[in-house]
Amino acid sequence: MQTAFNPNLPGAGEAVRTFAKTIKHMSGGGLAIKMIEPGRVAPTPDMLDAVVAGDLEAAFTWSGYAATKAAVLGLFATLPFGPGPEDMTSWLLEGDGGRIHRDAHDKLGVTGIPCGVQGPKGGGWFRSDLNTVADFKGTRLRYGRISSDVVARLGATVVPLPAGEFFYQLQQGKVDGGEMSTPAMDAALGFDKLGLPYFMPGWQQPSAVLDFMMRKDKWEGLPAAQRAQIETACRANIAWTLSRSPHTQAVALEKLRASGVVIRNWAPGLLQAFRLNTDIVLKERAEQDAVFASAWANQKSFVAQGATWRTLSRLP
Repeated sequence: MQTAFNPNLPGAGEAVRTFAKTIKHMSGGGLAIKMIEPGRVAPTPDMLDAVVAGDLEAAFTWSGYAATKAAVLGLFATLPFGPGPEDMTSWLLEGDGGRIHRDAHDKLGVTGIPCGVQGPKGGGWFRSDLNTVADFKGTRLRYGRISSDVVARLGATVVPLPAGEFFYQLQQGKVDGGEMSTPAMDAALGFDKLGLPYFMPGWQQPSAVLDFMMRKDKWEGLPAAQRAQIETACRANIAWTLSRSPHTQAVALEKLRASGVVIRNWAPGLLQAFRLNTDIVLKERAEQDAVFASAWANQKSFVAQGATWRTLSRLP
């Protein structure tokens, strides 16, 4: 199983190790997973193709990589102003999200199983102050698939960069800023050494789903008990990632502040601009893709249905 995440990194990296360990314990050693480091057999964005081709038996990845082949999977990945981790998990396990996720992967020739839910990213690292929409004009920024269209509408130039190159390009001034990952991941990767402000919140990715993936015929060829063990281990991994993330990110923010990082809040006017332009971008995508449109409407309806309970049940 090739992983999209370095197993030594916090968050998604730890989730890979935890999943493999759970499988081994649940099966009494009868089902073992050998982890292959990122990029070893196939480039991380191409792991789905490698699984279909048989070059990999399995992959542990992020829903966003498959969104290049099925736009609907973007709803489980980098969806600006989308569901937070609690609502995303509820939609996956209790709503229609699980069916939509499964159907999208089936059409690509793989079985995709939600195997973790990440919490919010940080808002990003930037070389200059960003207080108004005008401040975005002409800036060179790294963002994800949907959020890049949003900042482009504000006048930014989007610079597509692999995650591994972003630090050095930002350090050298070849880009002006952009998003990386969660505070824990950003701290582990040394972004605090850049001397740049860290903006919050991560409007571009309130949550994201991690996936275990196998080719459909290989999955169906496994004994029923082993399929059940993998599915149960993935459910356990979702619970583990949800419970670990809030404390891990809080500790990471403390470390970032202690190292001199200034935590900045996005100006309310900018957040409003992000939200308005996100709605425009998503409506355009829905007009172009009926499957995306149906799933997006389903997701919004599900989240809205729980809004009254969230408001009434939580203390002010």
